Formats: sequence, C-alpha cells, structure tokens
Amino acid sequence: MEKFKWCFIGTGTLANQIAKEILESGNHEIVSCYTRNLDKCKDFADKYGCKPCLSAEEAIMAEGVEGVYIVTPHNAHHRYVKQALELGKPVLCEKPFTVEGKETDELIALAREKGVYLCEAMWTWFGKPANQVKSWIEENKIGRVKRAKFTYCMNSIDYAPRVSDPKRAGGALLDITIYPITYAYRLFGYPEKIESKGHLENGIDHWEEINMVFPKGEEVSIRASIVDMKGFEKMDIKGTKGHIKADLYHFGQEVVCQQGLFVKLIHRGKGDSIGYLPEFDTVATEIREGLTESRMVPLKATSDVMHIIDTVREQIGLVYTDLE
Repeated sequence: MEKFKWCFIGTGTLANQIAKEILESGNHEIVSCYTRNLDKCKDFADKYGCKPCLSAEEAIMAEGVEGVYIVTPHNAHHRYVKQALELGKPVLCEKPFTVEGKETDELIALAREKGVYLCEAMWTWFGKPANQVKSWIEENKIGRVKRAKFTYCMNSIDYAPRVSDPKRAGGALLDITIYPITYAYRLFGYPEKIESKGHLENGIDHWEEINMVFPKGEEVSIRASIVDMKGFEKMDIKGTKGHIKADLYHFGQEVVCQQGLFVKLIHRGKGDSIGYLPEFDTVATEIREGLTESRMVPLKATSDVMHIIDTVREQIGLVYTDLE
C-alpha cells in the first residue's frame, strides 16, 4: 500500500522500537514528531527521517499527517489525544488509554462527536493468537470454561524511567497488569466480582493479585509484578473438555489448544502473529476506509477495561497524586 504517514507524539523507548519496525516494512512513514525535550525530539527525527516540532499542535498538523500515534508516559495520554481529536486527526493511543476510566469516556465521547477515528494500541488483539484463543472458546473446543490463570511477572521496573515514576502514573497496574485484565475481559466479558490485593512502595504498585468471577461462572486469577519473575508470563485456561495454554501471551508467541490427544498449534509468524506491524497496518487501513473506531479493539472494550482497572486500584489503595 502507499505509505501511511504518521505523527509520533513521544520519542522514548517504545517509540523507537515501533518506529524501526514499521519503517522497515515499507508500509509506513513518520513525517513529524514531538516530545517536550527538544534534543530527544531532534535525535528521533534524525534517526527516522521526520520533522522535529516545537509543539504537539505543529506535529499533529504537519503536512501529510494521516494519523497520530501517542506514545508518551501514561499521564499525558489524555491531553494529547484530546488535542489531536479537537484538531480532527485520527488517533492511535498506547495503553493504558488514560489514567482513569472517566478520562477514557470523555475522549470516546469527543471522538464520536467529531466523527474522528480513535483506537487503543492494545497490540495483543491485532494479532492472530489471541483472536484464535477467543474463537476456540466460542467454538466450544475446550467445553465450558471453569477457570483461567494469568501471570505476567517481568521484573521490569527499570525498563524505562516512567515505570517507577509516580508523577507519570507508573507501576505495575497500568504498565503490565492491564494485559491479563484485557485478555480476560475480551474472552469472558465484564466481571461480576473483583477482589484484589497488591503491594505499594514509593507511590507506585509493585505487584497485584486479582481474582475475578464472570457472568457464566468463569473464575480468573491474575498475578502481575514489575519487581519479580514469579510465574513469568503464562496463561492456562481450563475447560470441561480440555485446556488452552500459552507463554508470552500478551504479544502472541504460540498458543496451544488441547483436548485429549487433539492439539492445535498457532506458531509465531513474521509480521503475522507477533510484533507491532499488524497493529499499524490494520489501523492505517481502517483510517483510510473512513472508520471511526477499530474492528479489532472496540472503544467499549477500552472503556470497560479502564473501569475494571479503576476498581482494582481502589481495592489496593493506589492513588495517583501530583501527576505531571
């Protein structure tokens, strides 16, 4: 396809990873970028051949921009999404979409009012493995689901400065726990019961354990941590006729569905079931089709997950104060 032209708001660790991958594909071009640190903005622009801008508005409205990708620390998502929507530009915003559910709902309402495309960059659901798991469950491959267990423990507190910064809404919940919460929601719906506990230190949450019960009786347990590797990253969904398992489920390595001797595998595929490219290709296509929300990540899903996170945060006593 003709190269899709992006504006990047944010030029940190993840922005660099994604820029490299999507530019190498030949399907995308970054035409402008903005971050508050001008030196970092210029470094990013030099590396990826785009225009460094002195303001977010200048970057968003740069000539040729078709979509705005927001990849700033969590606390800044709301302001930049709002600015882009008010300027009439389609937006792909990194997870967590905002810090609180009410902020997400405000942005969704604004997008619908303006008739502008808006999507959460929850890359798990732009790839084949997670959607295959959903299909297996809907097709009754493992019978009635009784329980599921998700772990995501990565000792990632030093991955980027924002992860440990309370002023930028750092911590496990918004950075990694959002993945298993989203996965469970997309499979089973909105939970009827949520029970959570966690450990808070230096203004952020280091880990949490969450138990949820869903409308059809499915019981889901989650443990996520940014300070240890207990359980690593595993998913195990048990049904009355079999089970589905996966490691590294949030970005789609391999999923296994087993019923007795029946085993079906989905393997990692280049640009197919892993990486950021499927997400950016899909969003670019949807924007050019004139859609106002994604087929892969509906806005209701984004809102519902943020409200589940609000409940967890309240239960573990996490309060974001003095956000930048």
